[in-house]
Amino acid sequence: MSYCRAYPEELGLDVYVLRLGHRPGRDKRITTHVVLVARAFGARGIYIANVVDESIKKSIEKVVQRWGGKYFTLVMGVDPMKIVKEFKKDGGCVVHLTMYGLPVDDVINSIRERCRKILVIVGAEKVERIYYELADYNISIGNQPHSEVSALALFLDRLWNGVELKMCFKDAKYYIVPSVRGKVVKMVDRGSSA
Repeated sequence: MSYCRAYPEELGLDVYVLRLGHRPGRDKRITTHVVLVARAFGARGIYIANVVDESIKKSIEKVVQRWGGKYFTLVMGVDPMKIVKEFKKDGGCVVHLTMYGLPVDDVINSIRERCRKILVIVGAEKVERIYYELADYNISIGNQPHSEVSALALFLDRLWNGVELKMCFKDAKYYIVPSVRGKVVKMVDRGSSA
Protein backbone atom coordinates (compact mmCIF):
# COMPACT_ATOMS: atom_id res chain seq x y z
CA MET A 1 0.00 0.00 0.00
CA SER A 2 2.27 2.73 -1.31
CA TYR A 3 -0.04 5.57 -0.25
CA CYS A 4 0.65 4.81 3.43
CA ARG A 5 2.86 7.29 5.24
CA ALA A 6 2.34 6.13 8.82
CA TYR A 7 0.94 3.45 11.04
CA PRO A 8 -0.73 4.41 14.33
CA GLU A 9 1.83 2.54 16.41
CA GLU A 10 4.62 4.58 14.78
CA LEU A 11 3.26 8.07 15.46
CA GLY A 12 5.37 8.48 18.61
CA LEU A 13 2.70 9.50 21.12
CA ASP A 14 0.13 7.44 22.96
CA VAL A 15 -3.17 9.28 22.64
CA TYR A 16 -6.42 8.21 24.26
CA VAL A 17 -9.80 9.94 24.31
CA LEU A 18 -12.24 10.25 27.20
CA ARG A 19 -15.84 10.85 26.11
CA LEU A 20 -17.95 12.49 28.81
CA GLY A 21 -21.71 12.82 28.95
CA HIS A 22 -22.85 10.19 26.42
CA ARG A 23 -26.64 9.90 26.51
CA PRO A 24 -27.57 6.56 24.86
CA GLY A 25 -30.93 7.66 23.46
CA ARG A 26 -29.62 10.89 22.05
CA ASP A 27 -25.88 10.71 21.38
CA LYS A 28 -25.36 7.31 19.75
CA ARG A 29 -24.38 8.67 16.32
CA ILE A 30 -22.24 11.50 17.68
CA THR A 31 -20.38 9.22 20.10
CA THR A 32 -19.88 6.67 17.32
CA HIS A 33 -18.37 9.45 15.20
CA VAL A 34 -16.10 10.52 18.07
CA VAL A 35 -14.87 6.91 18.30
CA LEU A 36 -14.38 6.68 14.52
CA VAL A 37 -12.38 9.91 14.46
CA ALA A 38 -10.25 8.79 17.40
CA ARG A 39 -9.39 5.52 15.62
CA ALA A 40 -8.90 6.98 12.13
CA PHE A 41 -6.80 9.92 13.37
CA GLY A 42 -4.30 7.88 15.38
CA ALA A 43 -5.60 7.52 18.94
CA ARG A 44 -4.84 4.20 20.61
CA GLY A 45 -8.21 3.99 22.33
CA ILE A 46 -11.24 5.68 23.80
CA TYR A 47 -13.01 5.56 27.14
CA ILE A 48 -16.73 6.28 27.36
CA ALA A 49 -17.69 7.49 30.82
CA ASN A 50 -20.38 5.84 32.94
CA VAL A 51 -22.37 4.22 30.10
CA VAL A 52 -22.22 0.97 28.15
CA ASP A 53 -23.84 1.20 24.71
CA GLU A 54 -23.65 -2.09 22.80
CA SER A 55 -24.69 -0.50 19.49
CA ILE A 56 -21.52 1.63 19.49
CA LYS A 57 -19.39 -1.40 20.32
CA LYS A 58 -20.87 -3.41 17.43
CA SER A 59 -20.40 -0.54 14.95
CA ILE A 60 -16.76 -0.09 15.86
CA GLU A 61 -16.03 -3.83 15.84
CA LYS A 62 -17.31 -3.99 12.24
CA VAL A 63 -15.09 -1.07 11.20
CA VAL A 64 -12.01 -2.57 12.87
CA GLN A 65 -12.68 -5.97 11.30
CA ARG A 66 -12.74 -4.48 7.79
CA TRP A 67 -10.47 -1.46 7.98
CA GLY A 68 -8.01 -2.51 10.72
CA GLY A 69 -6.98 -1.19 14.08
CA LYS A 70 -7.16 -4.20 16.38
CA TYR A 71 -4.80 -2.41 18.77
CA PHE A 72 -7.50 0.28 19.22
CA THR A 73 -9.33 -0.13 22.54
CA LEU A 74 -12.89 0.88 23.31
CA VAL A 75 -13.71 0.77 27.02
CA MET A 76 -17.19 1.75 28.16
CA GLY A 77 -18.74 2.38 31.55
CA VAL A 78 -15.58 3.83 33.10
CA ASP A 79 -15.35 6.19 36.06
CA PRO A 80 -14.03 9.30 34.27
CA MET A 81 -12.38 10.79 37.34
CA LYS A 82 -10.47 7.54 37.90
CA ILE A 83 -9.20 7.58 34.27
CA VAL A 84 -8.05 11.22 34.55
CA LYS A 85 -6.25 10.57 37.85
CA GLU A 86 -4.56 7.42 36.49
CA PHE A 87 -3.26 9.34 33.46
CA LYS A 88 -1.89 12.12 35.63
CA LYS A 89 -0.34 9.64 38.09
CA ASP A 90 1.40 7.87 35.17
CA GLY A 91 2.87 11.17 33.95
CA GLY A 92 0.40 11.65 31.11
CA CYS A 93 -0.98 14.99 29.99
CA VAL A 94 -4.67 15.72 30.16
CA VAL A 95 -5.99 17.88 27.32
CA HIS A 96 -9.56 19.16 27.57
CA LEU A 97 -11.11 20.42 24.34
CA THR A 98 -13.37 23.38 25.08
CA MET A 99 -14.22 26.57 23.23
CA TYR A 100 -13.17 28.47 26.38
CA GLY A 101 -9.54 27.32 26.34
CA LEU A 102 -6.34 28.62 24.78
CA PRO A 103 -6.14 28.50 20.98
CA VAL A 104 -4.78 25.15 19.78
CA ASP A 105 -2.11 26.73 17.59
CA ASP A 106 -0.70 28.61 20.61
CA VAL A 107 -0.06 25.44 22.66
CA ILE A 108 0.24 22.47 20.28
CA ASN A 109 4.06 22.65 20.11
CA SER A 110 4.26 22.63 23.90
CA ILE A 111 2.03 19.54 24.01
CA ARG A 112 4.17 17.72 21.42
CA GLU A 113 7.38 18.54 23.30
CA ARG A 114 6.12 17.86 26.83
CA CYS A 115 3.73 14.93 26.50
CA ARG A 116 4.38 11.29 25.51
CA LYS A 117 0.98 10.05 26.68
CA ILE A 118 -2.12 12.19 26.22
CA LEU A 119 -5.71 11.88 27.41
CA VAL A 120 -8.03 14.09 25.32
CA ILE A 121 -11.32 14.92 27.03
CA VAL A 122 -14.38 15.68 24.89
CA GLY A 123 -17.81 16.31 26.35
CA ALA A 124 -21.36 15.88 25.13
CA GLU A 125 -23.10 18.21 27.53
CA LYS A 126 -21.81 20.85 29.92
CA VAL A 127 -18.52 19.60 31.37
CA GLU A 128 -18.08 19.84 35.12
CA ARG A 129 -15.65 22.46 36.43
CA ILE A 130 -13.34 19.81 37.94
CA TYR A 131 -12.19 18.72 34.45
CA TYR A 132 -11.09 22.27 33.64
CA GLU A 133 -9.07 22.29 36.86
CA LEU A 134 -7.50 18.85 36.39
CA ALA A 135 -6.56 19.41 32.74
CA ASP A 136 -2.98 20.29 31.96
CA TYR A 137 -4.30 22.09 28.88
CA ASN A 138 -7.74 23.56 28.22
CA ILE A 139 -7.68 24.03 24.47
CA SER A 140 -10.08 25.72 22.08
CA ILE A 141 -10.52 24.74 18.46
CA GLY A 142 -11.96 28.13 17.61
CA ASN A 143 -14.22 30.09 19.93
CA GLN A 144 -17.57 29.29 18.34
CA PRO A 145 -20.01 26.52 19.24
CA HIS A 146 -19.38 23.41 17.17
CA SER A 147 -19.22 19.65 17.50
CA GLU A 148 -16.89 17.57 19.66
CA VAL A 149 -16.31 15.45 16.55
CA SER A 150 -14.78 18.36 14.66
CA ALA A 151 -12.84 19.53 17.72
CA LEU A 152 -11.25 16.10 18.16
CA ALA A 153 -10.43 15.77 14.44
CA LEU A 154 -8.80 19.18 14.27
CA PHE A 155 -6.84 18.67 17.49
CA LEU A 156 -5.46 15.31 16.32
CA ASP A 157 -4.65 16.75 12.90
CA ARG A 158 -2.68 19.60 14.50
CA LEU A 159 -0.97 17.14 16.85
CA TRP A 160 0.22 14.87 14.03
CA ASN A 161 0.85 17.66 11.48
CA GLY A 162 -1.41 15.92 8.95
CA VAL A 163 0.53 12.63 8.87
CA GLU A 164 -2.56 10.76 10.08
CA LEU A 165 -4.35 11.57 6.82
CA LYS A 166 -2.18 8.98 5.07
CA MET A 167 -2.25 6.48 7.90
CA CYS A 168 -2.88 2.78 7.34
CA PHE A 169 -3.60 -0.16 9.60
CA LYS A 170 -1.42 -3.23 9.23
CA ASP A 171 -4.34 -5.56 9.96
CA ALA A 172 -6.77 -3.97 7.45
CA LYS A 173 -8.67 -6.25 5.07
CA TYR A 174 -9.57 -3.38 2.73
CA TYR A 175 -8.05 -0.10 1.66
CA ILE A 176 -9.18 2.81 -0.46
CA VAL A 177 -7.20 3.88 -3.50
CA PRO A 178 -7.43 7.65 -4.00
CA SER A 179 -9.44 8.40 -7.14
CA VAL A 180 -10.58 11.49 -9.01
CA ARG A 181 -14.04 9.99 -9.47
CA GLY A 182 -15.72 6.89 -8.20
CA LYS A 183 -14.98 4.57 -5.33
CA VAL A 184 -11.96 2.31 -5.54
CA VAL A 185 -11.75 -0.18 -2.67
CA LYS A 186 -9.22 -3.00 -2.80
CA MET A 187 -8.78 -6.09 -0.70
CA VAL A 188 -5.37 -6.43 0.96
CA ASP A 189 -3.37 -9.22 -0.64
CA ARG A 190 -1.59 -11.03 2.19
CA GLY A 191 -0.71 -14.08 0.07
CA SER A 192 2.09 -12.79 -2.12
CA SER A 193 5.52 -12.29 -0.63
CA ALA A 194 7.41 -11.45 -3.84
